[in-house]
Amino acid sequence: MSEKPIVTKGLKKVLGFGSLFIITIGLVVSQASVVSILQGAGLGGGTFFIAIFIAFLLTICYIATYSELSLMMPKAGSISTYTAVSIGHFPAIIAAISAYVAPAIFAGPAELLLLQHVLDSIAPGSFTNIALLLLWVFTILNILGIDLFASIQSIISYTMLVTLLVIGFAGFTATTPHGATAIQIWQDLSHSGSSVFSLILVALWPFISFEVVCDLIEEAKNPQKHLPKAMFVASITMLFVYSLIAFTAMRQVPAEQLANTDIPHWVLGKALFGNAGKIIIAVLAITTTSGLISSALAAIPRLLYGMAHHKQLPAIFMRLHPKRKTPWFGILVLSGLITIPMLIFGKNPDALLMLLISAASCWLLTYIIAHIDLIVLRKKYPKHQRPFKSPIFPLLQVVGIAGMAYAFVNNAPTPELRLKVYINTALFIGSTAVFAFLWVKYKMKKGLFKAEGIEQAIKD
Repeated sequence: MSEKPIVTKGLKKVLGFGSLFIITIGLVVSQASVVSILQGAGLGGGTFFIAIFIAFLLTICYIATYSELSLMMPKAGSISTYTAVSIGHFPAIIAAISAYVAPAIFAGPAELLLLQHVLDSIAPGSFTNIALLLLWVFTILNILGIDLFASIQSIISYTMLVTLLVIGFAGFTATTPHGATAIQIWQDLSHSGSSVFSLILVALWPFISFEVVCDLIEEAKNPQKHLPKAMFVASITMLFVYSLIAFTAMRQVPAEQLANTDIPHWVLGKALFGNAGKIIIAVLAITTTSGLISSALAAIPRLLYGMAHHKQLPAIFMRLHPKRKTPWFGILVLSGLITIPMLIFGKNPDALLMLLISAASCWLLTYIIAHIDLIVLRKKYPKHQRPFKSPIFPLLQVVGIAGMAYAFVNNAPTPELRLKVYINTALFIGSTAVFAFLWVKYKMKKGLFKAEGIEQAIKD
């Protein structure tokens, strides 16, 4: 019996610039990103500001690339669509699953367990299973509708931004620093040497994933105008916020305390506000984690939805809620995949951290693939309509490829951990490659590297 096609009426266009901007912020800012910035401030002092700026420039490179690609092919599949048209379905499936699904499976649990750790530090034993509860509350909210999600996300993300700014400006204006003085920070900055390159990876993690908002393109009211603007404005906003937080941390907390703790934001909160800092850091922990989990549950199932439309995944991922028009099956699958590592690695955070770094390494490789996609498509379809064109082509793409390759090679602080990360990354990509090979060759019955026509990809 042949499989009956699943008919859908498409996603609802409800997202304006404000919603896209705040969703983008929620996709990027997490407890892990704040921890990375604060630990980088402890490790590098003033030198870390150069690393932050280099990370920002690499971010601008990939945002420019994704802006052009997404508006050339405005489909929810994002990287899977772009890569299928440029170099074929086999690398498209590898790029999408290895770089977005795998990091979500491990970054989500890490973020949720970090929230659990912070709340247990405030009130031991009072928040048992809060991480799992939060995950499934946002699962239900995302199934209920993207417009409801966007409203809640706005409240969460704006609260998070205000909290970060309160912490940043409180330390900026404090007259009795307990860490480095402004003069010492400036001396570190003005006498930076090659050590700055060892900090680039630490600074880059907090700028990863602005492009995931492209998976919501079919639900944007005016994507040509608002999607690139949302990503660029969000990146500039976070450059300012991260720099402010780093400066505050350098001034208010001794460097060794920042560098040698798993919860430096907790240390900073106590240094600035004493016992009242518990409430502020709790708000920060809850909002950053909620924003990340909620945004991931909104964006990644849309990626799976788009892949299913291109027949790169089973057709069931195309199923939409009959009333809410949300990809409910993909949302439930992703929530289940996040839940499993939480139950397995909840008592072993060191192993989870290693897997998180491994998954993030896959993400860096996908940025390289995206830049290659754009270079190929510029040559392959020179006359295709491009509502946004990446400036000074191909300089941003070449710089982006080189920067992401450097970050991947230097993806861990020690050779031993780096080897484990390489092994885990190879396992992620290898297992995905096996699935992609079997699926493309025997289910799709297509050549592994046979590119899809761009008109067909947009039509699907």
